[in-house]
Amino acid sequence: MWNNLAKFRFVATKLSTTNRHFVRTIQNGVQNESINVKTNESNRKSQIRHNSSFYSNNDGPRVLITGSFGQLGIGLANMMRQRYGNDNVIMSDIVKPTRLNNGPFAYVDVLDAQSIQSAVVQHSVDWIVHFSALLSSVGEKNVPRAIQVNIGGLHNVLEVAQRFKLRIFVPSTIGAFGPESPRHIATPDLCVQRPKTIYGVSKVHAELLGEYYHHKHGLDFRSLRFPGIISADTQPGGGTTDYAVDIFHKAWQNGQYECYLRPDTRLPMMYIDDSLRSLIELMEAPERCLTQRTYNIHAMDFTPTELASAIQKYVPSMKLSFTGHDSRQDIADTWPFALNDTSARQDWNWNHHFDLDRLCRAMFVKLSQLEPTSTHVNQEILMEAIQMEQMEQNKYDSLNDDRSILAN
Repeated sequence: MWNNLAKFRFVATKLSTTNRHFVRTIQNGVQNESINVKTNESNRKSQIRHNSSFYSNNDGPRVLITGSFGQLGIGLANMMRQRYGNDNVIMSDIVKPTRLNNGPFAYVDVLDAQSIQSAVVQHSVDWIVHFSALLSSVGEKNVPRAIQVNIGGLHNVLEVAQRFKLRIFVPSTIGAFGPESPRHIATPDLCVQRPKTIYGVSKVHAELLGEYYHHKHGLDFRSLRFPGIISADTQPGGGTTDYAVDIFHKAWQNGQYECYLRPDTRLPMMYIDDSLRSLIELMEAPERCLTQRTYNIHAMDFTPTELASAIQKYVPSMKLSFTGHDSRQDIADTWPFALNDTSARQDWNWNHHFDLDRLCRAMFVKLSQLEPTSTHVNQEILMEAIQMEQMEQNKYDSLNDDRSILAN
């Protein structure tokens, strides 16, 4: 089993005398009580950065992803396989793939505990990432099924994780909050949570049950409250924030979009690359750095009108209209405007990379790779965006090469 969660390395220059003494002390395995709090905090964050920077294929964790064919699962599998090795990341679902995606697949029904256990044993799993769930608006249309999958399936996964002493990640959501939660400020980690959807209720249940298993059984449970996730690779899957995905596709195809939310509906959002990276960083963070089991994370927040305005840089003739009342508006009206993620930034050094401008740039570059040429997009602006994204990718690849050298 993969036990060595991180390799401790400090790569530092121009260290103060105190910091140099700290490094020597740690290397000798001796505690030095004279180090001040500021030095400890600086080196703690440095340790997080180096602990979570790179793993070779031979020492990476073996990860089982449930519900892996959803919006997050495919992207996470690709990112983790690049990081830990193809054979170390096992995709699973109740739908068998038409073709394997460069790595192993296991048929896993989360409503069958034996199915989960078999996959864990067969593939010598160390971590579970549990994505299987019915989303907000879909769950409202079939509450009994949502209870089965979102709550019953969770119980099975937690039991297996506890039995085999695994690390487990279960995503939470802005839907775990409700109208009684503070909404006109950045909603904090700890506050009143009274969600009004079965999806939100099931996520609060997951947060509390995971925390219970941690305190009662020592289960290494970790969770993030994700904002709305935006990506170009997958089609909208029934979530209340899906307009922020669909609007890009419709702008590319038609130059116009009819939105089911009011123009002033503000919600927190995040580009998929940030969300996947946050998950990996939390899972790799040393246990001693975590002060809680569930964290808010935040990147940006906007309204449909503000998003359409940003899109007009690429589609100058973009037209935005609005439908009449939609049930998803009732759900959105109970959710936070923004999330306070101070604890995540302090505890494990979380930081987002994509703001609204870069989100739009990344989405249109991705759409240019997936869709036929658009007659509505300004091609000159698009070419500039492609060049800028390539520069960003080159910097990212170079950083990973450096981390690979350090790890080896």
